[in-house]
Amino acid sequence: MRPRYRFVRAALLAATMLAAPAFAADVTPQRLLNPDKEPQNWLMNHRTYDGQRFSPLARINRDNVNGLRLAYAVPLGGSAGNESNEATALAEDGFLYLTDSWGVVYKIDGTSGDVGRVIWRMDPKQERQAVNRGAAFWGNLVISPANSPARIIATDKMTGKLVWETNVAFDVPQLQITGAPLAIKDKIIIGAAGGDRGLRDWIAALDAATGRVLWRKFTVPAPGEPGSETWKSNAWQTGGGALWVTGTYDPETNQTLWGVGNPVPQLDARVRPGDNLFTNSVTSWDPDSGKMNWYFQYTPGDMWDYDEVGTHIMFERVVDGQLRKLVTHSARNGFVYTMDRHNGAMVGAKPYTNVNWTAGIDQKTGKPLDYDPSKDVQTYSGLANPTADAPVKQVCPNRNGGNNYYPSSYSPKTQLLYVPAMTACEFVSIDRDKPKTEKGWIPRSGGSFHVEDRYESNLTALDPVTFEIKKNVHLRYPNYAGTLATAGGLVFIALMDGTVAAYDDTTLDELWKINVGSGFAAPPMTFEVNGKQYVAIASGPSGPARAKLMNTPELKDQRHATVLYVFGL
Repeated sequence: MRPRYRFVRAALLAATMLAAPAFAADVTPQRLLNPDKEPQNWLMNHRTYDGQRFSPLARINRDNVNGLRLAYAVPLGGSAGNESNEATALAEDGFLYLTDSWGVVYKIDGTSGDVGRVIWRMDPKQERQAVNRGAAFWGNLVISPANSPARIIATDKMTGKLVWETNVAFDVPQLQITGAPLAIKDKIIIGAAGGDRGLRDWIAALDAATGRVLWRKFTVPAPGEPGSETWKSNAWQTGGGALWVTGTYDPETNQTLWGVGNPVPQLDARVRPGDNLFTNSVTSWDPDSGKMNWYFQYTPGDMWDYDEVGTHIMFERVVDGQLRKLVTHSARNGFVYTMDRHNGAMVGAKPYTNVNWTAGIDQKTGKPLDYDPSKDVQTYSGLANPTADAPVKQVCPNRNGGNNYYPSSYSPKTQLLYVPAMTACEFVSIDRDKPKTEKGWIPRSGGSFHVEDRYESNLTALDPVTFEIKKNVHLRYPNYAGTLATAGGLVFIALMDGTVAAYDDTTLDELWKINVGSGFAAPPMTFEVNGKQYVAIASGPSGPARAKLMNTPELKDQRHATVLYVFGL
């Protein structure tokens, strides 16, 4: 280990024990554990380890949000067409750090409050674009994913110079890393993506100081491993199980929770009989050893691409007179699930949107009421499962959810979960002949889909313990950006028509909006500098996001730009 790395590691571990940063410029483990001590900053993908995407900032509030205006804008990318942004910006002391679809990391000086200047760009020289959902801080490093080939890169936060680079493709050229890394103590936790291409995905830990791979665990078990009995064919070899959205972390129990993606092929369960563990699951891991602690599978034998990579939000609430540590998830399959954080024991599950694929969820086990463990291929309600005799069925919610990678948020002030949900149903079909490997593995392999409705969305406020929907607002355009809740009594969203808006966190009354013309697929965040609060979000939707406008004729000729917009009073 080089002396510089040894010094950084020693300082960071000492900071963990002393409960104080070794030096102010370094993002120590202790700072990440105590984000509310510096509410002006946004130091990790979800702001906090619990994934709530709630900010305690309140200078922008219900009373003055109507005065929110564009403070400045910073164009990003620009080297090719069809560029996109899905990353949440990080903020420290007025400096913003953001990635784009070329894996480029930008450091932007926003300390003046009225202009954003790019200080440096780290370009990993990708051969082609790939989804990139952001970076992480560790010490004096910015840790980011890059692709073509899949890599994790550490960049010096001050200079923009590369410090270390680790190839994590493991000789699988289709593999990608799309989620923002998660820094836990002296490790960087990452998840593999690209499962829809017929890969077998994994979760791994890297040494934060050197980039050395410390452990790697597959989410689809090989024969003889626990869970392998749920794969009753050789499909496990190309079974998917991607982890493409950043997980959460509970320091008290030292477990990190990651949602796992769908099995492959997505739409035809006949070629992969069984429940297909650990796809469509929440998985709990020991970040030190890589041991799986527990799991819960939402949709066994999934046939609708209902992967469950979306955020698993941790919170505390009194249930039956007892304070409990819980985790909640607005699932792609249309239900909100809440369970005990320690072992996944079910508190309950109720739908937050239109659901027809199952008759409901067993409130004790969390399994679909019509799940039959004796079946190799599930039928569930029978209304939405394509078969050889009836190869086309309408499924609600559609393949995208419900909720998806666009994050929900939770406010400890209102004790409500704010769910962005797609509303359209889709018609899905399977190939009349079983898909053959020589056909090639492509997205939606094993079938196809079409939609007759507009893709629109809801903003839903609900109690994740009682599951009562407090308020529901219908929106004419898809919300692919997610939600942000703040102590100012606000919920921020952004839509595919270019609208950014703020809603009252109790009534869901719209209090402010602006339209910038270009759609959004990146989450909003907020930060503060020099006593002023700002809201930031990057525009530029991905191809799948733009496809959701196929039945929206008024936006047929809409064009999109990749720009970081920053709003302030």
